[in-house]
Amino acid sequence: MAARAKPGSLINYIIVRLLLTVPMLFILLTLVFILLRVAPGDPAAAMLGAHASIEVIEQMREQMGLNRPLYVQYFAFLGDVLTGDLGKSFRFGIPVWDLIKHRLTATIELVLFAFTVAALIGLAVGVFAASRRGTVWDVSGDFYGILTYAFPIFWLGIMCQMLFAVELGWLPTSGRFSGFIDPPVMRTGLYVVDSLLEGRLDKLVVALRHLIMPGAVLGLYISGIFARMVRTNMLQTLKSDYVLAARARGVRERWVLLRHGLKNALVPVVTVLGLQFALLLGGAVLTETTFSWPGVGSFLVDRLLER
Repeated sequence: MAARAKPGSLINYIIVRLLLTVPMLFILLTLVFILLRVAPGDPAAAMLGAHASIEVIEQMREQMGLNRPLYVQYFAFLGDVLTGDLGKSFRFGIPVWDLIKHRLTATIELVLFAFTVAALIGLAVGVFAASRRGTVWDVSGDFYGILTYAFPIFWLGIMCQMLFAVELGWLPTSGRFSGFIDPPVMRTGLYVVDSLLEGRLDKLVVALRHLIMPGAVLGLYISGIFARMVRTNMLQTLKSDYVLAARARGVRERWVLLRHGLKNALVPVVTVLGLQFALLLGGAVLTETTFSWPGVGSFLVDRLLER
């Protein structure tokens, strides 16, 4: 018999997930360190140029700590990252944090918009499919979940650019803001929020026009996952005793779905939604590159290509 989710078990689940982020963080940092070391090219040689002598390159390697044992470099890398010291960019001559902090807010704005799109579409498709189990609409909802995850996100982005920007001219092809108007005064770093705080609807429209297409593409990418999760949990919840009792009392089917079915089906879904942020951040790298969005992902790709 299905039962309502217990608050205590939900809290324990969240605590366990939070504790698991600690080893996951170390694994992620270790993978980043390994990738940096196995990547082709010598950072010292790349910084000094092709005409630098071997002696000068060796001096730079010593200065950068690249001649130290790998385990020493690894623990130094961990210590710097965990203390917030991302080092100094040898290419630009300024702290790395100064390079990425404005790009970080651009990525956050993109991910938040995409998360909203994914949640709204996923909820709508999941509830609609679950309420029509066994019909063609149910199969279509399941197919939607597979289709959105199967399509390469960069291909979807290019197709949207061709349709909505090139053919219809409704939205800009790339960038975060127009070059014909000054960006909003930086308060939060989120252009939509800053435009509202400044009281400039014209800037808000510009910010939204640039945000809609990359945000919608990224949101569609994971909306299918949300839809399948909602559908699965809704179907389990609709078999529970309290839902059957509500139907026996003559409660309208719409209220059964929304008040009893969806409300309780969302409990396990919400706990998993936060884990999808990692998937969104991964998709943001390709989305930012496709739409020339000035975020951390496009910055990372540019630096890797330089390497």
